Amino acid sequence: MEEIMKNQDWIEKDAQCMMQTYGRFPIAIDHGQGALLYDVEGREYVDFTSGIGVNSLGYGNWQWASAVGAQALRLAHVSNLFYSQPYIDLAAELCSRSGMSAAFFANGGGEANEGMIKLARKYSFDKYGHGRSTIITLNNSFHGRTVTTLAATGQAVFHQYFFPFTEGFRYADANDIDSVSEAAGDDVCAVMLELVQGEGGVYPMEQEFVHQLAVLCAERDWLLLVDEVQTGVGRTGTLFAYQQYGVLPDVVSFAKGIGGGLPLGGILSNEKCRGVLGPGMHATTFGGNPVSCAGGLSVLHQLNDAVLEEVKIKGELIRDFIQGLHSPYVASVRGLGLMIGIQIRGADHKALARQMIDGGLLVLTAGQDTIRLLPPLTITKDEIMRGLAIMQNVLCP
Repeated sequence: MEEIMKNQDWIEKDAQCMMQTYGRFPIAIDHGQGALLYDVEGREYVDFTSGIGVNSLGYGNWQWASAVGAQALRLAHVSNLFYSQPYIDLAAELCSRSGMSAAFFANGGGEANEGMIKLARKYSFDKYGHGRSTIITLNNSFHGRTVTTLAATGQAVFHQYFFPFTEGFRYADANDIDSVSEAAGDDVCAVMLELVQGEGGVYPMEQEFVHQLAVLCAERDWLLLVDEVQTGVGRTGTLFAYQQYGVLPDVVSFAKGIGGGLPLGGILSNEKCRGVLGPGMHATTFGGNPVSCAGGLSVLHQLNDAVLEEVKIKGELIRDFIQGLHSPYVASVRGLGLMIGIQIRGADHKALARQMIDGGLLVLTAGQDTIRLLPPLTITKDEIMRGLAIMQNVLCP
């Protein structure tokens, strides 16, 4: 008879063979359906995390799984020295729906942002030569965990241990165009920002600030780089968050939700920047992998206008419910679409998150005091209300 493993068994086995680089919760997830997850002992959880924004279609999506399975049988991988249909179809769909001109595929968000940084510096070098390579990013931002994207991240807590960090970044305050202007100089080539700062605490940018920033970049020929690793692929209620701000970036990065659960990311460029990176200037072995791209195309086909509008409605439902609790712990609720932050006062936000998880609701934390919610975009109203009932029990003791 096969031995039945419990949560603690997997925790102990992990400790024997894995580097302990994650502060995991003591749950071993076994399977999921819709927006519900089940651990190896059969306990059910409402998932308000979607794998940190990755499982955009939830769990057990047959249309996505069928597309992935069919492609895996047909062609699992081929070198980028050859053409293949899945990445071309996905690129065409992304460009059509984003208003951008060309795509490059990578494996995840940090790698996508590395490519965006390289493109910006190459654009400036081609046009102006040496000495114009600094990129302004925002305080409280997060752009990845490579040495370069850690340097781009505007949080001092991440600038530890891994010295020397990549040079060429300066930081300005979000929603403060004067602060950006003060960080300017003849050495600047681009500004890079998240339109909703995710890891920093779910802080949306103000419309006026983004418009002012776009004008400033155009005047000085700085590239406007938008990191949509977390905000993209329907998370905020439009395919990309910049589509709600009335701007068209020069380059935008994406990852997380695009693969529906498979590793996939990349960048999109406007017409001005599509030719900056030529053969041999940027590459990755697994970028444009056929199976991942088949999954990505299924994600886009399912995230139609009606589904994206529902994302906005569901986000409003969640925010309104939490604001109406009159909880002693809720200082504010903010976000766009199904990217929601609950600022906590008078309690440890991580302790409250742990109580919610113990009660059967999976949530995330962000920043110094925020509980972060990133439910699957396809979550049902019933699943939402089940999760909110658990949250209410914790926030309204």
